[in-house]
Amino acid sequence: MNRIEEKLILITGASSGIGEACARRFARDGAHLILWARRLEKLDRMADELETGHGVRVHVAQVDVRDRARVNAAAAAIAEAGDVPDVLINNAGLAAGMSRVQDGDPDDWDRMIDTNLTGLLNVSRAILPLMVARDSGHVVNIGSTASHLTYPSGNVYAATKFAVHGLTQGMNIDMVGTNVRVSSVDPGFVETEFSVVRFHGDTDKAKHVYDGFQPLTGDDVADAIAYVINAPAHVNVANMLIMPTAQRNIYVVHRDKR
Repeated sequence: MNRIEEKLILITGASSGIGEACARRFARDGAHLILWARRLEKLDRMADELETGHGVRVHVAQVDVRDRARVNAAAAAIAEAGDVPDVLINNAGLAAGMSRVQDGDPDDWDRMIDTNLTGLLNVSRAILPLMVARDSGHVVNIGSTASHLTYPSGNVYAATKFAVHGLTQGMNIDMVGTNVRVSSVDPGFVETEFSVVRFHGDTDKAKHVYDGFQPLTGDDVADAIAYVINAPAHVNVANMLIMPTAQRNIYVVHRDKR
């Protein structure tokens, strides 16, 4: 059964990777979309394509989730239009650098904390009251296997994702007595722009992260998110951990030796 059709879904970080894959998947499922990201030109092109190809409504806005005033203004515009999202996918996030804490770049730390943690809070604080007032909605936070176990030189990134894991639990508790659901989907290795961003644009270094095995794609993660939000209204998938078959935990990955 397709329970996604005709829903209004807000996706942050929608211009690439998992966010873009979700937009394309949910448009095929007949959902209407609100897409937020920093790269407005990419959003505009995607909106035209999805509206033409699938007959759905797509509204885009240039929103950096770190900018609380901009988030609040974009959320207010949604509320004024009467477009309360049925689903919020808190997808905007990044990793920056791989250093030990004693060698780390504080600018990288700020980018990760401000995007992965504060940005998620900014958007949730702006949208959740609309869902609570309507007594329906679903928030899906995109976590990571790093939400569960830290890996070497992944210290601050993992800390932000541990925080997302804790916030998902806390948000669920806060929603008790309402019909608003809160879930997290935590992927392992996914080949997107993630590693390119982490290594500050070094595409060759990023490519080698996935040597010797088949990682997840953004489409794979979008499928998992679709399962979570397509569940009946009385079912809340609190957490889903998804990894490529070659990966069995954050450390154990089988790589073909060629």
